[in-house]
Amino acid sequence: MKMKTVQTKRTLSFLRFSDFGLHDPFTDVSGMEHYSRIIEYLNQTSSLMEAATTAAALQNSSFDEDSYFLSALKPSELRALDELKQLLSSAAKPISIWGVPVAPPPPSAAADDEASGRADVVLLKFLRARDFDAGQAHAMLLRCAEWRSEFGADGVAEEELAGFKELEGVVAYMHGWDRGGHPVCYNAYGVFKDKAVYERVLGDAGKLQRFLRWRIQVMERGVRQLQLRPGGVNAIIQVTDLRDMPKRELRAASKHILSLFQDNYPEMVSRKVFVNVPWYFSMLYAVISPLLTDRTKSKFVIAGEGNVTETLYKFIRPEFVPVQYGGLSRPGELQNDPPKPATEFAIKGGEKVDLEIEGIEGGATIAWDIAVGGWDLDYGAAYVPTDHGSYTIVVEKTRRIPASAEEPIHDVFTAKEAGKMVLSLDNTGSRRRKVAAYRYFVRRQSN
Repeated sequence: MKMKTVQTKRTLSFLRFSDFGLHDPFTDVSGMEHYSRIIEYLNQTSSLMEAATTAAALQNSSFDEDSYFLSALKPSELRALDELKQLLSSAAKPISIWGVPVAPPPPSAAADDEASGRADVVLLKFLRARDFDAGQAHAMLLRCAEWRSEFGADGVAEEELAGFKELEGVVAYMHGWDRGGHPVCYNAYGVFKDKAVYERVLGDAGKLQRFLRWRIQVMERGVRQLQLRPGGVNAIIQVTDLRDMPKRELRAASKHILSLFQDNYPEMVSRKVFVNVPWYFSMLYAVISPLLTDRTKSKFVIAGEGNVTETLYKFIRPEFVPVQYGGLSRPGELQNDPPKPATEFAIKGGEKVDLEIEGIEGGATIAWDIAVGGWDLDYGAAYVPTDHGSYTIVVEKTRRIPASAEEPIHDVFTAKEAGKMVLSLDNTGSRRRKVAAYRYFVRRQSN
């Protein structure tokens, strides 16, 4: 990325994959599984654009996610795993958890035995949840298997649950991946502040049970995105939005959800990010924090209302962050191919940044997206022809984007002659640093 600083003004030029000798996974890759393309994409963009910034953002975190390699276990933990397998060897009938057979335990003679490795991942989750007490882990696993059978958990992901269309993409939903390839689950219960919605969805015991089934469906769909193998992606990220969350009304539902998840999805959340956190929540967390284990605390991330976008960008690339949280991702757009990558940058307080998209040919159509966390700055766009005898074209007259704006800017322009697009972000009226991201698409004129 080229940067030129002149007083309070910066000019940024866009990166291309070819500049680094890398291929663009969205044009050169064909016939690959969607998830494999996502992982390849994340690997490329991590090394290309933000490896250094990601390391800086995460270096203060003490959280070390389990690899589930047996070589990483302590002798006492290995003994507990062997003991649990012995207990399961006498199971009256086969047991599978999350689609992985665990009883009777598959043979583990070969270190690269995939079935044995996947079973170990599941068993270690239950052992970790019970501090490697094999007896307690065994009892927990049997209760989970019984619940899954009674609930019909293995098939709930495919069910068409009537009455929950309005909650999809709003209350609880899987959306995108973090920088490490973990699926991300978003939770936002502010919609239940509306009494009519609350009564329609959670108004009585029967409605609550249907809601819990729908919430388990969301979780099961997330689990299906996991690899459940040693060294793989074995947990999800939870992002919980506390804005307008009605505490008293959701007490019963929250209690049931928490109980179901703790009992039946142990160690399935690698990190829990709370956003739009009110001041009193931070105070409460400060009080209870000393009572939590270091492992538990290291999984929690707290972000106040003015720091949501910056916090999420530390863990999730902008093209996977939903638009309402300062990202570029709109509902439904991740169902087919991975999104075009975005370039991340920061705008200092008192600074103006010009983003230049160069090399545009005459007749080409260019579209671009820009997202700024917290906005509250001026935005404008102009097209500058290469021919010095031509006039600069004002594409978007400079206007104020309020802090309340949730949608990213999306504009389109067709160039009549060769030139460059200049997108201006003016933060000179603010002292606050803001994180931002942008991307562009160029469609050349067909012959």
